Amino acid sequence: MSDNSEVVKHIYIKNIQPFADHPFEVRDDDAMKETVQSVKDYGVIMPVIVRQTDYGCYEMISGHRRMRACELAGIDTIPAIVRDVDRDTAIIMMVDSNLQRENILPSEKAKAYKMKLDAIKRQVGRPQKGTENKSVQVGQIFQGKASRDLIADKSPDSSTQIQRYIRLNELSPPLQKLVDEEKMGLTPAVEISYLKPEEQALLVETIESEQATPSLSQAKRMRDLSKLGKLNDDRMLDIMMEQKKPPTRNVVLNADKLNKYFPKSYTNEQIEATIFKLLDVWQKHKQQNHNR
Repeated sequence: MSDNSEVVKHIYIKNIQPFADHPFEVRDDDAMKETVQSVKDYGVIMPVIVRQTDYGCYEMISGHRRMRACELAGIDTIPAIVRDVDRDTAIIMMVDSNLQRENILPSEKAKAYKMKLDAIKRQVGRPQKGTENKSVQVGQIFQGKASRDLIADKSPDSSTQIQRYIRLNELSPPLQKLVDEEKMGLTPAVEISYLKPEEQALLVETIESEQATPSLSQAKRMRDLSKLGKLNDDRMLDIMMEQKKPPTRNVVLNADKLNKYFPKSYTNEQIEATIFKLLDVWQKHKQQNHNR
């Protein structure tokens, strides 16, 4: 017989609370509509995972979307596995089970990875069951792995990328939104996250006025100026108003096609001069039509 913790039982949805500070938004989108229809047709095939908080009450660990689909389908109960785990273990399970989903916003990953990191640090700081009276050095229970590597376990991102996501927690909500909407890249956003709150607020105003977000090089310069205490509204505006160099044009014309229009006796210089004279006439003609 399997362990009791793996026994599937049907629990009333009204007795299940969402995970506290759950970082992943449950959206009533087209994918949810498909899940609702699947639940109506076949039921919940994969049980959710919960933990008991009080007698008869539970906290969802993995399965928020399935629970929402049941609510929308008018189903009162859901198959669940009850795990006897503490809060930090539940956090790690919750984050790992959700990170495999598609279409996760950067801000959601930022919050989730931070929650997992904090949970791991708390676990490293206290002995596991059975090691309380033994001489166990902090971190040995994780085989000497650094927190940044532990956090990458069961995660789709590298430890370096995870560190970048965690920095997004230092961004103001308007700047986080720009990253979520793919209007500002992750690496520039990481540099911007080191700006003081008042500097970030000023940057939001500047972005709105200039209708542009900083490039990586611009963000790095702002961070450097902030560190020196020299980042003010004028310096920020100067950086944001910098014009990008126009792309270099190197047009090559096909010789066979040119031979249709120019005598063989024409030199390259004569061909070029003629082409530009014709372009001048074309431009004047365009301007006259525009002014009519």
